[in-house]
Amino acid sequence: MKLSELAESLSGTFHGDAGIEVTGISGLDDAREGDLSFVLDEKHMKKAAESAASCLLVKKHDPSVAKAQIVVDDPQAAFVGLLGKMRPRPFWPSGISPMAYVDPQAELGEGVSVMPFAYISKDARVGAGSVICPGVFIGEGSSIGEGSLLYPNVSVMDGCTIGKRAIIHAGVVIGSDGFGFIQRKGQNVKVPQVGSVEIGDDVEIGANACIDRATTDATRIASGTKIDNLVQVAHNVQIGEGSILAAFSGIAGSSKLGKRTVMAAMSGVGDHVKLTDGVTLTAMAATTSDIDEPGYYSGFPIMPMRDWLKTMAALRKLPELAKRVGELEKRLADNDTRGDGK
Repeated sequence: MKLSELAESLSGTFHGDAGIEVTGISGLDDAREGDLSFVLDEKHMKKAAESAASCLLVKKHDPSVAKAQIVVDDPQAAFVGLLGKMRPRPFWPSGISPMAYVDPQAELGEGVSVMPFAYISKDARVGAGSVICPGVFIGEGSSIGEGSLLYPNVSVMDGCTIGKRAIIHAGVVIGSDGFGFIQRKGQNVKVPQVGSVEIGDDVEIGANACIDRATTDATRIASGTKIDNLVQVAHNVQIGEGSILAAFSGIAGSSKLGKRTVMAAMSGVGDHVKLTDGVTLTAMAATTSDIDEPGYYSGFPIMPMRDWLKTMAALRKLPELAKRVGELEKRLADNDTRGDGK
C-alpha cells in the first residue's frame, strides 16, 4: 500500500514521499526496508531513526528523522489495527462438514462453519458467522454467540453460555465439574455440580485454560475479559468486566473479582475472597483475604506492592545483619567472661 493510501486509511497526515510503498509491518527491532513501524513516544525516536523501517507511525512529526512519517493520535493503537488487517482471521468457508455431527435439534445461525469431527449436541445454539474447528464438543443446551471462533478440541459442556465474538483457543474446557467434595467417615463425597458457566461478549480464553461450572447458579466471566493459557477458574467464581488473567494464575471457588482486575503470572486468589475494582496482583502474589482498595499488591502474605518492595530490600540485608548480630553477641560474651564491662 502506498504511504498516501495508508495515511488516509488511518485518518492521519503524512510527511515524506507519498509514493513510498509499504510492504510489511513490524516492530523497530525487526523492521526491514519497506516495513511500517511505530514510535511509542519521543524517547524512542532515536532508535526509530536508526532502524531499517521505511515509514513510522508517530504522534508528532520529527523533521530531524529522515524517514516517512504518518502522524496519528495513538500510534500504538493504529499499529495494532494494521496488524489485524494484515493478518486477518483465516478464511473459513461456511457450511457443515459431512464428517461433523450436528444434532437435528441443534440451531445454527447463518454462515456458521463446522469443521470435521466437531460434535454439536441437542438443543445447542451456534450464532451466525461462528467457526467451530475440528474436535470441538458443544454440549446439550449450550449457546455460542455470533462471530465466535472455537479452535480445535475445545469442550463446552452442557448448559454453558458464551457471548458474541468469543475466541476460545485449543484445548479449553468450559463447564467441567467444580472441585467440590465433603469429607464424611474418612471418605471424600462428591458434591454434584449442577450450575453452569456464563461468559460475556468479546472474551478471549487461552489454550488449555479451564473454567469450572458452578455448584449451583453460574460461574460468570464478564465481557471484555482476556484469559491467558493454563488458567484455572473454579466453580462459582465471578470475574468483572475488562479483567486480565495471565498464565498459571488461579482463582478458587466462589471468589469475586471486580472490574479491571489484573492477575499476573502464577498469582492466586483463595476461596470466597472478594477483590474490589482495579486490583492488580503482581507475579506470584496470592491472597486469602478481601482487598478493598484498588492498586498493586505483591507477595504472600499479600501487601501493597510498595511495602513488599521495601520488605524485599530489607530481606536482602538479613545475612549481613545476622553476621553483625553474631559479632555483637560474641563481644558481649567476651566482656562477661572478662568481667571488665568493656
